[in-house]
Amino acid sequence: MIHHKTLVAVVAAGAAMALCAARVHSQRSGAESPASADSRQGITQCANLIYGQNKSSVCFSDEFLAQAQKDTTICTNRRFCPVKLDDNELFGYPFAVMTGEGNFILTDAQRTNLRSYLKRGGFLVASAGCSSPTWDASFRAEMHIIFPELKLQKIDLSHPIFHTVYDIDALDNKRSAGTYIEALEIDKKIVMVYSKDGLNDTSAAGPGCCCCGGNEIYVARKVNVNLLAYALTH
Repeated sequence: MIHHKTLVAVVAAGAAMALCAARVHSQRSGAESPASADSRQGITQCANLIYGQNKSSVCFSDEFLAQAQKDTTICTNRRFCPVKLDDNELFGYPFAVMTGEGNFILTDAQRTNLRSYLKRGGFLVASAGCSSPTWDASFRAEMHIIFPELKLQKIDLSHPIFHTVYDIDALDNKRSAGTYIEALEIDKKIVMVYSKDGLNDTSAAGPGCCCCGGNEIYVARKVNVNLLAYALTH
């Protein structure tokens, strides 16, 4: 079920669908536009973070961006934009994803930039690729360093995040009949969502992804559409 009140809010915040289609066509016909320019045109860009020692992911599917444009009036660039976590370019993106496998350590510059990004209105979806326990441990350790005063909290299924575009009443995964996602709040506003199981939607990740998916959440794509809509309207 799609919530039409939310779609009206998104219409007010973005471009009309016909204009969006023309802008995306124009963008694809020429050189890639900077995030700041696309923001002025009403095109929402999503950053795929490069962090640690040049660590990133090819296994977080960008298909939710196309689905968001199809099922809402959010105008999107349908492909992720690789962005270094310690680069000021990050602040031109309202929405970012961060995923991977194995251990990692952020630099001081990356930690400072991520803290500033989230405190200044950015939104991050973080996900352990292949449900990697070592990535999960590294991510939690880094969050404790970056935000020692805050803690990740489980999100109840009654939260608007699960009902912004689609009604999601269960989070099932490959190995169990229920799981959860967590969130980080700053000033009572959710600025980051994290899944230890995975929101990567690896079945649609395309060439170059050798990820098994691990214990990935089945409705990952719908969750990610909801998160994008929530981030742009709250």
